[in-house]
Amino acid sequence: MTVKTILDAKGRDVVTVEPTMTLAQAARLLSERRIGAVVVTKEGSKIAGILSERDIVRQIALRGAAALDEAISSAMTARVKTCQEGHTVNQVMEIMTRGRFRHLPVEREGRLAGIVSIGDVVKQRIEDVEREADEIRHYIATA
Repeated sequence: MTVKTILDAKGRDVVTVEPTMTLAQAARLLSERRIGAVVVTKEGSKIAGILSERDIVRQIALRGAAALDEAISSAMTARVKTCQEGHTVNQVMEIMTRGRFRHLPVEREGRLAGIVSIGDVVKQRIEDVEREADEIRHYIATA
């Protein structure tokens, strides 16, 4: 299974923000949307960074509550790892595990095309394993 399969099932909507938004505004948005990360974009859909709950917590731990008044650009990860729609679930799991992050923007022709989370990947992997088990049971029953 591929990233395209995941996006076709869950949708391609991504919550994006401007780099000038404050960390407090971003935290509020993450809470309201019940999500763990936002993609920071410029020029519409060009990826400039990613900001996760962890990034906000790190800034508060380093600088206290005053960090919440700072721009997202001061806390975001600017060197964003991305994937393509053709990546497999196993490839995406490897990228996420190696990088120790839970959200991976999907890029197409230099533009944001979606996002996958570790939850999306695990859900897809469980569905794949269950389908394979059903196929094996069916094969054994009809053999």
